[in-house]
Amino acid sequence: MDVIVRPTSELKGEIGALSSKNYTTRYLLVAALAEGTSTVHYPAHSEDSDAMRRCIQDLGAVLEEDDEKIVITGFGRNPKDVKELNVGNAGAVLRFLMAVTALCPEVTFVNSYPDSLGKRPHDDLIEALGGMGVEIEHRDGKLPITIRGGNPKGGKIKVSGAVSSQYLSALLFLTPLLVEDSEIEVLGDLKSKVVVGQTLEVLEQAGIIIHASDDYMNFRIPGGQTYQAKTYTVQGDYPGSAAILAAAAVTKSDVKIFRLAEKSKQGERAVVDVLQMMDVPLTHTDGTVHVQGNGRLRPVEFDGDAATDAVLAMVAAAVFADGTSRFYNVENLRYKECDRITDYLNELRKAGANVEERQAEIIVHGRPSGLEGGVEINAHYDHRVIMALTVVGLRCKKPLVIKDAHHVAKSYPQFFDHISALGAAVEWV
Repeated sequence: MDVIVRPTSELKGEIGALSSKNYTTRYLLVAALAEGTSTVHYPAHSEDSDAMRRCIQDLGAVLEEDDEKIVITGFGRNPKDVKELNVGNAGAVLRFLMAVTALCPEVTFVNSYPDSLGKRPHDDLIEALGGMGVEIEHRDGKLPITIRGGNPKGGKIKVSGAVSSQYLSALLFLTPLLVEDSEIEVLGDLKSKVVVGQTLEVLEQAGIIIHASDDYMNFRIPGGQTYQAKTYTVQGDYPGSAAILAAAAVTKSDVKIFRLAEKSKQGERAVVDVLQMMDVPLTHTDGTVHVQGNGRLRPVEFDGDAATDAVLAMVAAAVFADGTSRFYNVENLRYKECDRITDYLNELRKAGANVEERQAEIIVHGRPSGLEGGVEINAHYDHRVIMALTVVGLRCKKPLVIKDAHHVAKSYPQFFDHISALGAAVEWV
C-alpha cells in the first residue's frame, strides 16, 4: 500500500513511545536460551520482533502472551531439530539465530525477501562460525543459508566488525553455552559499538558473565554457562521515536513522547541532543521528551555511527535547516534493508532536496523554505526510509506519494496512526 503525505504546518498531542525492537528481540532470545520460565513485559510488536517470536517457537520455546507481557519457557542449550526457519526481513534475527542454530544438526534459513534481506551479506559471521567447526552452505554469503552444526567449538574466535556489530552480538549469545572457554577478537573497525553495549546489558541481566575490553574489541567468555530465567521490562524505542521527534522539529508543534529514558543505552538517544544542537526547543525530563517546534533549525555536524537507526530522521530534519549539515562515519547505512545513503538521497532529490553523498557521509544543504514535492517516491521496502520521507513530506508544498509504505510495519506498525493522531495529513491509497 502507498501513503500520500500532504503539507502539514502544525503537530500537537501526546503519544507513548513504542517498545524497543532491539531490546525485545534480545530479551526474547535470552529467555528462549534459558532453562525455565521468563517474563518479558511490554514487548515490541513489529515484523522483526514477531520474526523472533516465531523462530524461537519453531526451535522449541513455549510462549504465552497477553496485552502486556510474554511468558516464555525456554529450550536452554537444546533447541529443537527443525529443518527450516523463516526470519522474514529481519537481519538481526537472522544473524543471532545463525549462531544459536549452530547447536542444531541442520537448519536452512529461507530467502523470503530476495529484494531486501536476500541481498544483504553475512560473510563475516559465516567465516567466524566456520572457524568454530560449523559447516555452512550459502550463496556468496547470502540467503538461503544452511547451518550444519551440533557441536560448535569455543577457543580463539575472530570476527570482523567492519560491516555490522550484529555478527559479534550473535557470537556473544552462543559462546557462553559452549563447553570450552572462548576468546573473541574483533578485526578491523567495529560498527555500532553502542548496540554491542545493549547486547552485553541484556546478557548480564540474564546471568551471563562476559569479560569485555573497554573498546569492545576483545572478549573473554567462560564456557559451560546457563542462561537464567528472569523477568524483563522493555524500554521505549528511540529509533522509532526519532522520526516523530524530527517531524515535531520541522513543524510548528507541541508534542510530548513518553517512555524515553534519559539514561538509555540506545545510541539513538542522541537524536534528542542533535535536535537541541539544531536549536529545536525541547525538554527531556522524567522520561518525557517535549518538543515545541517552530520549524526553524540550525545546521549540524554529527558522527552517526553510534545512532545508526536515527540518522535518516535527523537528515530529514536537516533538509529544512538554514545551512549545510554533515552526517559522517555512516557507511554501515549502506548495508541495511536498502542502501540507506544512495537510495534514500535519490528519493530526497526527487522531492527537491539538495543533498550529496560520500562513501561514509551524507551532506545536506538545507532549504528552510521547504521543498516542492508533488512526486511519487520509492521507499525501497525500508521502514526507516519510509518514516524519514514522511517527515520530509510534511514540509513539501505539494503532496508526496510514498510507495509500499506498509513496510513501516517492520519496526513501527503504528507509525502512521501515531503521526496522524498528532495532526499529520497522511492517507493510505
